[in-house]
Amino acid sequence: MWKHVAANGLSFLIVAFIAFAAAIGWGQREFTTSGPLQQAIFFEVERGASLRTVSEGLAEEGAISSPMVFRLGADYTGQAGELRFGNYEIPAGASMAEILDIVTSGAASTFRYTATFVLRNQGTGEIRLRERVPGTGEIIELATFAYEEEVPEIYRELTGSDAQVVYRVSVPEGLTSWQIVEGLNQAEFLSGEVPELPQEGMLAPDTYEVERGADRQELLARMQAAQEEILTAAWEARADDVPLDTIEEALILASIIEKETSVPEERGRVASVFENRLNRGMRLQTDPTVIYGVTNGRGVLGRGIRQSELRDDNPWNTYVIDGLPITPIANPGRAAIEAALNPDETDYVFFVADGTGSHAFAETLEEHNRNVARWRQIEAEREASATE
Repeated sequence: MWKHVAANGLSFLIVAFIAFAAAIGWGQREFTTSGPLQQAIFFEVERGASLRTVSEGLAEEGAISSPMVFRLGADYTGQAGELRFGNYEIPAGASMAEILDIVTSGAASTFRYTATFVLRNQGTGEIRLRERVPGTGEIIELATFAYEEEVPEIYRELTGSDAQVVYRVSVPEGLTSWQIVEGLNQAEFLSGEVPELPQEGMLAPDTYEVERGADRQELLARMQAAQEEILTAAWEARADDVPLDTIEEALILASIIEKETSVPEERGRVASVFENRLNRGMRLQTDPTVIYGVTNGRGVLGRGIRQSELRDDNPWNTYVIDGLPITPIANPGRAAIEAALNPDETDYVFFVADGTGSHAFAETLEEHNRNVARWRQIEAEREASATE
């Protein structure tokens, strides 16, 4: 009888082992083969989410067939504790193994809808609403509008629904602190008041991701911290012979460079002109400093500079004062700051617009006068064609 019992027990163990091995094999196939997702989706892993919550959420979205297999696979591969919060694009047909790699990668978040608020120099801004088509990477423009215009229905629908919209604030190079604050005050998705203007030049131009309802003052603090980091790094890497005694002087010169040219390859040459002038004791004589002295950085001049303004004795007018203005005249970007501290090596001391968006540079006054004459001829021809 005991032999019979032993035989039955052995048979049971064999069957159980075979079933267990089959289950293991099935689980491995489920984990590594293509998944059930018919179309790509965007999936959010919330901060602090558990593996169980994520697996069940993926199952609800139709991305995986078994939350349990997903969790077992994560345990087996050692990724169970490696979840990274963020928003991820899950491709159609992705296996559980592939999805696990995605949600543990910590890669930059990918969102279906983005609303980017782009600041303008008038102290206003515009919203650019975009959609990323799942599975293709194609970006579709849904709407672009200024706040003074009628808000499109698609924007109202998305922001009033459960759709996840990521908000961004884009600050171009060369805006003044007043222009930036005025623009942020126009952004309805931000909150809070700004009690005083930040120091001129100390806001880093960049695109900042924010949450709806984010505090304006906190966003400005982020910009200030970023600019301090950029300035410190550039100052430490400065050329030995730059005629700048302090990091504040570097910021002032960088703001002038930023306002004088938007052509990347010209920044080093423009910087060399101003630094050659400083080394020779020549006045900088740059129009953007005159404009800042007139507007105090509040808006745009909107007209030509008057002769009386060129002669006005104020601490920004570099046609009147020696050396640098008393403060920056705008918020320069990283490239302008780096150019100020590592200018090109040239003998240029003059430059003027050349009609192409760039500038003509000169080492002598005679050469510069010829460049100015060509520029004035271009201006006259443009005015004549505009009146025809």
